[in-house]
Amino acid sequence: MAPKRWASVAMAVGLATSCVPQDGAPQDQLNSNQKAAASGGYSGLGAFLAGRLAQGMNDTDNAADFYASALARDPDNTELLQRSFTLMVAEGRLAEALPMARRLESLDSEASMPILITGLADVQDGRMVQAQDRFATLPQRGLNGLISPLLTAWTLVGQGRMDDALAALRPLDLNKSFGGIKAYHSALINDLAGRPGAAEADFDQALGGQLSIRGIEAAGSLYQRTGQIDKARALYERYGQDHPDTLLFDGDSLLKDGNSAAPAVPDAKAGMAEALFDVATLMRQGNGQDAAIVFSQMALYMRPNFPLARAVLGDMLSAQDRLEAANQTYGGIPALAPAHYYGQMRMAVNEEELGNTTQALDRLRQLAKDRPDSLDPLVARGDVLRRKKRFAEAAEAYGEAIDRLGANLSVQHWPLLYSRGICLERTRQWAKAEADFTKALELKPDQPDVLNYLGYSWVDAGTNLEAARAMLEKAASLRPRDGAIIDSLGWALYRLGDYHGAVKALERAAELKPEDPTINDHLGDAYWQVGRVDEANFQWRRVMGLNPEPEQIEPLQEKLRSGQVPARLKGR
Repeated sequence: MAPKRWASVAMAVGLATSCVPQDGAPQDQLNSNQKAAASGGYSGLGAFLAGRLAQGMNDTDNAADFYASALARDPDNTELLQRSFTLMVAEGRLAEALPMARRLESLDSEASMPILITGLADVQDGRMVQAQDRFATLPQRGLNGLISPLLTAWTLVGQGRMDDALAALRPLDLNKSFGGIKAYHSALINDLAGRPGAAEADFDQALGGQLSIRGIEAAGSLYQRTGQIDKARALYERYGQDHPDTLLFDGDSLLKDGNSAAPAVPDAKAGMAEALFDVATLMRQGNGQDAAIVFSQMALYMRPNFPLARAVLGDMLSAQDRLEAANQTYGGIPALAPAHYYGQMRMAVNEEELGNTTQALDRLRQLAKDRPDSLDPLVARGDVLRRKKRFAEAAEAYGEAIDRLGANLSVQHWPLLYSRGICLERTRQWAKAEADFTKALELKPDQPDVLNYLGYSWVDAGTNLEAARAMLEKAASLRPRDGAIIDSLGWALYRLGDYHGAVKALERAAELKPEDPTINDHLGDAYWQVGRVDEANFQWRRVMGLNPEPEQIEPLQEKLRSGQVPARLKGR
C-alpha cells in the first residue's frame, strides 16, 4: 500500500482508535496484539493501526514492533520506514534501527539521524575513518553545527590524531554559546593526549560558568591524578555547597581514589557518548524532551555503563509515565557509581506508583541499611507507609530518621517532626504527636501546615481554643487560598460559638475545595447552627456522595435521620 494511502486510512480511523483506551482496551490485550503482529497474525494495515494506538498510549516499545511488522509487509513504504526507525532509536534499539538507517540514508543523503546512527555503528566496529567521513556529510545547519564538530573530533581521537581533533572543534567558536562545551571537550582530548597542563587550563575555562556534574568529575579526576588533591576537594565542596540535596554526586567517594582516579573519559567511544549526552542536556534544557531521550539513548549505545546518562534518561522516562522502562534504565547504573543510590531511590518511587508497594518498601529498607548516614530512604519509606495509611509503621520510619539526626536536628528537618506527628495523632498517641508539632514550630515558627494541624487538633478536641484560633488565623493569613486551613479556622470559630463567622469562613473553604467531604460536613453543621436547616441537610447529603472517611459515615447518617447535629458538636 502506498504511503499516502496509509495516511488517509489512519486519518479515517484516528477518532476511533483514540477512544479505545477509555472504552477499556487493556494493556494486556495490547501486548497480545503486539505478539500477534510480530508473528504475522496481523495484516499490514492492522499492524499499522495497532502501532498508532500503541504510540497514542505512549507505549513506544510496542509501537516500534507494530510499525516494524507493518513495514515487513510493505517494505517500500517510506513513511513506515521513518516511523519504525524513529521509534527504534527512541527506545534505544539501535541495532534494529541500523538497517533502517542505511535504507533511509540511501534515500536521502542529507538525513541527519540516519547518518548519525550509521556513523556511530562504524565507530562501534572500529571504522573511525568511515565514521569521520559520514559525520562530515551532516548538513551544517541547526544543531548539526554542534554535533558534527564534536563527533568528527572524537573520530580523529580514535585514529590517534589529537591535534587534528582539537582543530576539528574550532567551528564551535562561531557560536559563543558553545564555548563551554568546546573547552570541556578540548580538556578531555588533551587529558587523553597526556597533556595535563593544557587539559587543566581547558577545564578551568569550562568550569568558569555553571558547574556540571560531568565537568566536576572530569576535572577533579585530572587534579587527583596530578597530585592536586586539595584543588579537587575544593571543587567537590563547591559543588556540594551549591547543590546540597543532590544524590547524583559524592565528592567524598571520588576522593577515596586519590592519585589513582580513573579518567572520566578513557577513549574515543566514551568521548562520543559525552558529546551526545551534552546534546541531550541542551535539548532537555530547551524543553525538547523527545529529542533529549533520543540523544541519551545514543550516548548509552556508545557507553552503556554511563551513570549520569542513565539517571537522566530514567528521569525523562519517568516524567512520561513510562515507569517500567525508567526502572530498567536506572537498574543499569553501575553499583559503584554515586548515581546508583539515586537510581535505586527513583526505582522505589516508581515501584510504588506501579502498585508494587512491598517491592518499594523492601528496596527502601535495604537502602536504609546500606546507607546508615542517609535520611532519604527512611523518609521515603515513611511517606509510602503514610500514604498507605500504615501510620504506626510510618511513625517508626520517621522516628529512625530523626534518631539518625540526633543533635543535628535543625530548621530544615521540621517536616520530619510534622510527618511523624501526623502518624502519631492518627494512632491516638496524642501526647507524643503534640510534642512533635510543638518542636516543629520551635524549629520553624509560623509554619502554616504545622499551625493548621496543631490548631485544628486542639479545636477538634475542644481544648486550647483561643490559642488554636490565634494559630489558625495566622496560618490563614499566610495561606489565604488554602481551603484546608480556612476550614480549620472556620471550625475553630464554630467551636468558639461564633457560628456566623464560621459560616463565612466555611463557605470560603468550600469554594476553594468544593469536593472535600470534611469541609462540606463542617459547613452543614454551621448552617444548622444559624437556622439554615434545609441548606444543612443538603450539605450532609452532599457529603455522602463525596467519599467520606469511614468514621464520618455514622455521624452523617445520624444527622440526616435526626435533622440536627450531635450534642457534642452544638458549640461551647
